Amino acid sequence: MRFQLLGPLALADGPDTVVLQPSKPANLLAALLLNANSTVSAGYLQRAVWGEEQPATAKAALQTCVLRLRRLFAKHGVTGTAIEAVPGGYRIVAGPPTLDLLAYRDQVRRATAMDRDPEAELYTLRDALSLWQGALLANVRSAVLHRDEVPRLAEERLRVVERVCDLLLGLGRCGEALVDLWTATRVYPGHERFHEQLIEALYRSGRQSQALAEYRRVKDFLREELGVDPSPSLRRLELSILRGEELGPVGQAALAASAPGQAAPVVAASGEAVGSGSASGEVAGSGSASGAVVSRVVRGETVPQPDAETPGSEPAPAPASGPDPTPAPAPAPDLAPGPDPATIPTPVTAPALTSAPAPVAAPAPAPVTVPPGAATGAPSAAGDCAPPADAGIGPVPGVPHFTGRAAEAEAMAARLTAPPPTGPADHRALAVVVSGAPGIGKSALAQHVARQVGDAFPAGRLLVRMTRADGEPRTAGEVSAALADALGATGEGRALLILDDVVDADQVRPLLTPGGPPGTGPGLAVVVTSRMGLGGLIATHGGWVQRLTAFTEAESYGLLLAALGAERVEAEPEAAHRLTAVCGHFPAALRILTARLLTRPGLRLADAVDWLGDDPLARLTLTDSPGHSVTGLFDRALDRLDPRLSQAFTHLAQGPPELLADGGPEHEGPVPEAVREQLADAGLLEDGPPGPYRIHGLLRAHVRRTARIRDRRTEKV
Repeated sequence: MRFQLLGPLALADGPDTVVLQPSKPANLLAALLLNANSTVSAGYLQRAVWGEEQPATAKAALQTCVLRLRRLFAKHGVTGTAIEAVPGGYRIVAGPPTLDLLAYRDQVRRATAMDRDPEAELYTLRDALSLWQGALLANVRSAVLHRDEVPRLAEERLRVVERVCDLLLGLGRCGEALVDLWTATRVYPGHERFHEQLIEALYRSGRQSQALAEYRRVKDFLREELGVDPSPSLRRLELSILRGEELGPVGQAALAASAPGQAAPVVAASGEAVGSGSASGEVAGSGSASGAVVSRVVRGETVPQPDAETPGSEPAPAPASGPDPTPAPAPAPDLAPGPDPATIPTPVTAPALTSAPAPVAAPAPAPVTVPPGAATGAPSAAGDCAPPADAGIGPVPGVPHFTGRAAEAEAMAARLTAPPPTGPADHRALAVVVSGAPGIGKSALAQHVARQVGDAFPAGRLLVRMTRADGEPRTAGEVSAALADALGATGEGRALLILDDVVDADQVRPLLTPGGPPGTGPGLAVVVTSRMGLGGLIATHGGWVQRLTAFTEAESYGLLLAALGAERVEAEPEAAHRLTAVCGHFPAALRILTARLLTRPGLRLADAVDWLGDDPLARLTLTDSPGHSVTGLFDRALDRLDPRLSQAFTHLAQGPPELLADGGPEHEGPVPEAVREQLADAGLLEDGPPGPYRIHGLLRAHVRRTARIRDRRTEKV
């Protein structure tokens, strides 16, 4: 059993997670866990539970809350963690295996010791950021905790995000850093260090005019909103760009200056701080003229957001009398994890759909040895920093709240655990192809099953992202080189490889031939996820196809139960079913919906139906993470199409359903069967009934809405 604080307060046991409903005991539990292994005074706990104005019976009621928590622990089988009554207050005992906050701090502490190995430090920090799973304590209604504790935790994450961005720049991965920094600078407009990193990344990528435009934007903001000028380092950077100077390497001194452990207490695995540090959680070291927190955002994370953050000191544990009541800065909003909701890590607050991939943070790349200054120099015509490019290879992440897809998961597990097939020596057998529409949950299913069958693959399981964060496909040669090292580092026996988000068959074939990366033996199993059907690959390499479609009504309802809790859903079952219908039982839409509802625990489901039904496409988005939206997901999918196919699909979506039939309306003319087949292969058309094909309601509505917006923009005044 594990407590989760880095998001909504929850209890997790393997794939099962219980998000606690807002209550006084939940306030108490959060206050104790935030100060795990330390004595917290009864007075502070009373303020955390009831606020500054407490009832006369607060002392006795506090004891009742403790009893209710102990019963809750017993009900859910919590062992090894207990609430202890000690002189002056209470204490809860926890460690990294049982509390995500302590696990996060332990990871950051270990990363700090890896300052001589930037790749290893980057990998470890990303792993730590993946523990952040949404808006902090969204289901805890305690003004004291949100005033005193949430800002400090947000600051811890921001420091690590900033550090990750520094490491990316130091390793020459400017394109990857840009993805995180665009989001970070918009979410934290007064944070000068984020802007400095963004401007540097743009300049190193050969985008001088954009870098200068970004400098002018932040300069105007600081003067108009805060009445200050840009920091000296920002002004020096602007001058270097105007002169066309080389910036030089992002050296070790610069990286060390931003290391999470610098000017900060070291947080031990127990959660206790060692050394000096500010009890108020203030940042020491790199501050900006605006007083913004020194940090940075790494990839759609807030967490979890693996958005970049800056290293910094960890807040010291609260003294026996309770945490320092001094008001802290307002909590920083969560940053969204990746551009595609179907590929982002699943927040701890919502079940990991088989339909929506998991990890809040994308897997870190396999270590590659690169000199720290490899990406130095003036802008290049190539439009990006010097190599190495992120190989996108890492261990298969878990899917915390996987629901539905029971039959598909069972069938895949049986295929993967069956004896390796014998076949021609000139290619590797392809085990499974998981295909379907964008956002349907291909990656989540593959990752979930891979974790289930781990015992059958003692040599390990690797996840390979076949597209970059900007949607561009990786070349087979690029993946093959990194994969050879990764597979060579595995143990003896069978290994499992997941090639995720494959664009076409040609991207995969070189990896399935003797000239491809060597495996750990003839039993290497390969799973491919793709929006495309990849019939040509199946024809040449064999394999079994699992084509995913939208959830059934029962699976959609089960997702709401798992994400929102039985108490909330079963109180309004009719409204819950209507919500799933408005989402069209589309996994990505349901996942976004549950995330929004979890951040608004007081909203009735019946009211949510009316609110969502008014404009589902506009509201199926995460406000603190605009990249996670149904419209963005569909736009990215349509952008991948050949322009002629995209035009044909727009015509089909705007016309009557009869256009999908073989004949089509006489006045419209039929759409060639070959075109419809290609659109179906790309996951944009679903099999009937009625008729041979149909378009999902949300996708059809999106195309029509986009056309209306385009027409309004071009309308003559």
